[in-house]
Amino acid sequence: MAKAYDILIVGAGHGGAQAAMQLRQTGFDGSIAIIGDEKDPPYERPPLSKEYMAGEKPFDRILIRPRAFWEERDVDLLLGRRVRKVDPVGKIVGIGEDELIGYGKLIWAAGGSPRPLTCPGGTARGIHAIRRRADVDAIRESLAPVRHVVVIGGGYIGLEAAAVLTKLGRKVTLLEAQPRVLARVAGEELSRFYEAEHRAHGVDLRTDATVESIEEQGGVARAVILTDGTRIEADLFIVGIGIVPETGPLIAAGATGGNGVDVDAYCRTSLPDIYAIGDCACHANPFARGETIRLESVQNANDQARVAVQHIIGHPVEYDVVPWFWSNQYDLKLQTVGLSAGHDRTIVRGSPESRSFSILYLLGGKVIALDCVNAVKDYVQGKAHILSGAILDQEQLADPARPLKEVELG
Repeated sequence: MAKAYDILIVGAGHGGAQAAMQLRQTGFDGSIAIIGDEKDPPYERPPLSKEYMAGEKPFDRILIRPRAFWEERDVDLLLGRRVRKVDPVGKIVGIGEDELIGYGKLIWAAGGSPRPLTCPGGTARGIHAIRRRADVDAIRESLAPVRHVVVIGGGYIGLEAAAVLTKLGRKVTLLEAQPRVLARVAGEELSRFYEAEHRAHGVDLRTDATVESIEEQGGVARAVILTDGTRIEADLFIVGIGIVPETGPLIAAGATGGNGVDVDAYCRTSLPDIYAIGDCACHANPFARGETIRLESVQNANDQARVAVQHIIGHPVEYDVVPWFWSNQYDLKLQTVGLSAGHDRTIVRGSPESRSFSILYLLGGKVIALDCVNAVKDYVQGKAHILSGAILDQEQLADPARPLKEVELG
C-alpha cells in the first residue's frame, strides 16, 4: 500500500514552500509532504545569480525557512526524489522506478529546467546554467583559474551573472541574439540603459549575436562560434536563455497545456484535485489584458500558492494580483510593477544619466506598468495607477518633481 498524504506538493521552490506554510497558517491539520528533486530544503532562487554567486550570502541565509521549521510544523520533506508519473484516477504519483505516493489533493509547483543550447557542442563540459544551488556551486568551484567568461543570453539572469562576474574581476562577454537585451520584458529605453551600464563596467556586450556552435576540446567547451563566423574563446560559459516548464507527467496524465500547464482562476488544472502554481502554470492574467501567460517570479509563485490553498480549504478567491519583479545589477536596483507587453507609449520620468529614473508604459492613456531604476517611491506609488486604470495627465506623469500619487486625471 502506497504511503499517502492529504496534500502532496511537487516542487520544493518558492511556490511549494509557500503552499505548505499557508496550509499550516490557515489551521489545516491534515498530512502534508513536499517532494523536491534536490537534496536541499526549500531555498530562495533569486540570490543564486546575485549574492550567492558573489559569495556574499552563505547557503543557510537563503533558506526560505530554517531546516527545523518543516519538522516543527509536521511537513514531510521528501527530497532527492523526482516524480515520473501521475495517476489522476488512482490519485498516486510515481517516483523513480517503484516508489508510489498517494494524495488527496496535489499541488504541482515543479517550476522549470534551464533551456539548453541545442547547437553542436551545446552539451560540452564547462557550460553552466543558473537555476539551482548545484549550478552555482559548480560555477564557483570552477572560477579560480577562470579569466574570461562568455554569458549567452541577455535576460535578467545573464545580466545579473555578468554584473557579479565583472565585480569578481573576470572579463565577461555577453551575447544576446535579439537586437537588444531584455527585449522580451522591457521597452527599448531600459534595454539601452542597461547595455550602456554593462559596457561602462567593462562587459563586452554584443546584440544580434546568435550562437552557431560551441567548439570543444576533449569534451570541454573552449570557444563559441557565432553565425557570422566570429570565434570567442573563454574558460567558462554560462547559458541563460529561459526555462522549459516541468509539466511532463501532468501533460502525460491528460492535463491541458502547451506553454506550461493550463490553470483556471483558482489554479486548478483540468485534472480533478490537481492544482498548478508558479513558473509552470499558464493562466489568463488580468494585467496582461486577459492574455494567457506564464509568469516566472517569486511574487507569482507565492500568490498562486495562496490562491490554491484558499480553494483547497473552502474559501476560494480568484487570482488577481499586480505582477512585480526586481533585479539587482551593480549598484542599480530595478523594480518593475505591471506588465508592459502591448504598450503604445512610454514616458521616461527623470534622467537615465542620473541613474535614478522610471519608465512608464501606457496603453490607451492608462498606465499599465513601470520600470523603476533606483526610484523606490515611483515603484510604490505607481501601483495604484495600474490598479485604477485611470487616464492621467501625461505632462505630470513625466515630471519627476511631482510625486506620482499627486498626478491628476488627464
